[in-house]
Amino acid sequence: MLTIGQLAAYAGVTVRTVRHYHQIGLLPEPERDASGYRRYGATAVVSLIKIRTLANAGVPLSRIGQMLEADASTFADAVQRIDSHLRDEIERLETSRKRIALLAAGDSLMLPPEVVSYLDRLREIGVSEQVVEAERDGWILVAARWPDHVPEIMAGKFAQLDDPQVVQLYRVLSEISESDAGDDSRLEEVADIMAAGLDKQAHTAGETDLGDVAQYDLPFDLLDALAVESDPRAERMLGLMRERGWASWTRTRPERLVDSPD
Repeated sequence: MLTIGQLAAYAGVTVRTVRHYHQIGLLPEPERDASGYRRYGATAVVSLIKIRTLANAGVPLSRIGQMLEADASTFADAVQRIDSHLRDEIERLETSRKRIALLAAGDSLMLPPEVVSYLDRLREIGVSEQVVEAERDGWILVAARWPDHVPEIMAGKFAQLDDPQVVQLYRVLSEISESDAGDDSRLEEVADIMAAGLDKQAHTAGETDLGDVAQYDLPFDLLDALAVESDPRAERMLGLMRERGWASWTRTRPERLVDSPD
């Protein structure tokens, strides 16, 4: 007859595991002998080894009791069901692993490759990481709203980087992003550059379908709200852009807007 420690050691489990099996009714708990100890016989050893084997094979503890009492046919059916469940779980875990691996890819987890390339280009020309991150979050909104138009939009965005005025805008924005949050001394300069750039874009908007898409579908309010939530100075920028005849830095002149259907 074995003590609980001897039983656990023989079956290759811990005493705590044996007690847990007692608690959930998986392994019968023997009465104490005259000395006050519980003693286990050979049947308990065999039962515990079976339980350990099934548990190590991935069988849920809640199903082991039924399997121990099942005949050969019922046992085989139960094994098949468990195998099917484990196969589904493996597929789920593999999918999770792929998604986790994408996290190492950074921006590409949430953005199309064209946008990722654009963000990398901004870094190459010296744009601050704060501004790049703000651009990234904005493009997440844009790509989610109309993903099919992203390649065409980004072609235009890359072309804009050949404009010294656009590069200057990013340079000033980078310097502002790294300044004290209460410093709005250069916002007038930014507003002037942005308004001039928007005027240039509006002049050529009819050359492609991109102009129509930008007119009606872009979630302007969300982009504006995102900017204000990221930096309180954006509220002042919105005011400056309105003074220059624009609804915001993402929206064309109010008189040219047409409400789009939901």
